[in-house]
Amino acid sequence: MNVEMIPMSENRAIGVASSKLILVGEHAVVHGQPAIALPFPLIKVESSVQEIEGPIRLESELYNGLLDEAPTQLSGIVQTIKETLICLRVPAENLLIQIHSTIPPGKGLGSSASVAIAIVRSLFHYTNTPYTNEQLLKLANIAETYAHGAPSGIDSITITSSSPVWYQKEASVDYIEPKGTFYFVVADTGMMADTKSSVANVKELLKTAPEKMYGAVERIGEITYQVREALEKSSKKVLGYLLNEAQHELELLGVSNEGLERLIQFARKEGALGAKLTGAGKGGCMIALAQNELHSKQLSEKLKQFGAQAVWPFVLKNEHIE
Repeated sequence: MNVEMIPMSENRAIGVASSKLILVGEHAVVHGQPAIALPFPLIKVESSVQEIEGPIRLESELYNGLLDEAPTQLSGIVQTIKETLICLRVPAENLLIQIHSTIPPGKGLGSSASVAIAIVRSLFHYTNTPYTNEQLLKLANIAETYAHGAPSGIDSITITSSSPVWYQKEASVDYIEPKGTFYFVVADTGMMADTKSSVANVKELLKTAPEKMYGAVERIGEITYQVREALEKSSKKVLGYLLNEAQHELELLGVSNEGLERLIQFARKEGALGAKLTGAGKGGCMIALAQNELHSKQLSEKLKQFGAQAVWPFVLKNEHIE
């Protein structure tokens, strides 16, 4: 369950947003295929808003200073703040916005969307203004457009959900109810991923080698339908096989790399039922399906020892079923 806002005092408010994972369908989702994304509550962003005198100040791990002097890499966040204040009819002044995040940026975990959602929530709460999910997603998408060029929208939708999300462009968002319990391990290669350039590279490949590339995109779409069925039937071995198949297609699309494949192959060797990259690729994180809870803990430790920068064991189950 996503924690939204925690009131601190009359003139200070906090907005919180968790992270997200793409289980399957990355890149293909940009070209009309479905994708499945999972809320990832183990790492979060917290935005704190309070009153000060003078121009708006922003404090974060990346930048401390006046909002209007923030570096280009924060342009999306700056515009999100300004548009939210316009929406709230609040002057763009006399605010200190502090951002604390445990989500590593550039790793395919939805960092930019999480930051934007946390900020929007905190500003609405600061002004005691209710908001709709539609407003939240629209404002957060400003930052996503700066970060990713043409975002699918899946990050923000998943971050604001408590269930796995079935997402397809120009179709209604659906939610998946998994049967059984799935034990995943997420591992960070330590390398930054670049969603914008990865998406652009795939687009270019689709022009230069359309038959081969569209075949990979369509196969990822087929796999995504099969992954949904595996989740709904608690077919762990089938799911593991499908994750391996998805990784093969992503390699054909040119979005994997040596660092990812090193961790993926190690996880498989250590008994993972399946493993693949998650997110944009060319760095970032991989996700492996463990056999059970004990194996999840063992695999997490082994991946740490093998050199993963960070490792998160993660359990997926239907929270609505006792």
